[in-house]
Amino acid sequence: MSTPNTLRLIKYVDALREGAEQAMDADKSVFMMGLDIDDHKGIQGSTTGLVEKFGPERVFTTPLSEDAMTGVAIGAAMAGQRPIHVHIRMDFLMLCMNQLVNIAAKSHYMYGGTVQVPLVVRTMIGKSWGQGAQHSQGLHSMFAHVPGMKVVAPSNAYDAKGLTIQAVRDNNPVLIMEHRLLYGTEAYVPETPYTVEFGMARTLRSGDAITIVGVSNMVMESMRAAELLAEQGIECEVIDPVTISPLDFDAIEASVNRTGRLLVVDNGWLNCGFSAEVLARVAESDHIKQKIVMKRIGFAATTCPTTPSLEDAFYPNPKTIAMLAYQMVTGKQDWEPNSESCQLAYQSQFKGPF
Repeated sequence: MSTPNTLRLIKYVDALREGAEQAMDADKSVFMMGLDIDDHKGIQGSTTGLVEKFGPERVFTTPLSEDAMTGVAIGAAMAGQRPIHVHIRMDFLMLCMNQLVNIAAKSHYMYGGTVQVPLVVRTMIGKSWGQGAQHSQGLHSMFAHVPGMKVVAPSNAYDAKGLTIQAVRDNNPVLIMEHRLLYGTEAYVPETPYTVEFGMARTLRSGDAITIVGVSNMVMESMRAAELLAEQGIECEVIDPVTISPLDFDAIEASVNRTGRLLVVDNGWLNCGFSAEVLARVAESDHIKQKIVMKRIGFAATTCPTTPSLEDAFYPNPKTIAMLAYQMVTGKQDWEPNSESCQLAYQSQFKGPF
């Protein structure tokens, strides 16, 4: 681990770029490909300067053909390279589902361990960009459902860099889910390369009233909701799973066993999703002896809207998270945070785990 004097406050998007750059510096078999990654905007800045440093043979754009290009990336990985394949939107992964699910995730098993697929897939989700039903979806649960596919969801710049380097070094396909609204958030990040271990959740805030598990940007929203609840004397324990698959259920289980309440805030739909998986594991646990009050909140059960007014009802936010948690703790529905408090909560920014 780097010494404290090497820490800098940098943006999530810059941490993504720095993680990839340091991984490419350390290993010449690492290359990056994807639609428009060599554009002057560099995927909102996450690939800026990489083609100038490493050249067009290691950083190059691809045709608009997700299925074929993912096949190229998988073949390169099988041949000993370590590709980072950038997909601008998670929605577009539906166009290469067969390649990822049936080839990338399963080849190691199907060929008796003789084949490795060290492929990193970067993919973006988001809200408030008016791109609606086919460009705004959080589909992480689909990929976490498949053995052989690792799914990670950095919620801050520190994890964005550490998980990127860890993913590149892993010998299995890893999907990195990045939230657009996190790109501008800042955290303290070491200058030197480091990794964030898969399957290790992090407790960001301690409390004894309720456990809140957030995913991706919903970690940030849950932290803001916890501030609103603290004003009411309710102390929440907020857990960032960091990786969705593998999932550190032990950390969630231990927290829930203490608080007796669990609220999962997902960045996707509830039906057959990550939130359902967490609640099911709690219900099946042999180590939790008390009855647990459990709820979940995520996308509304409709396609993603385009307008901000509809987005307010579609996505969880600090106000809706806080009100549901308050109801779970008190059994009452007699509190609603005022608009000024919610605005202040949105102004606060989680600076990362260190």
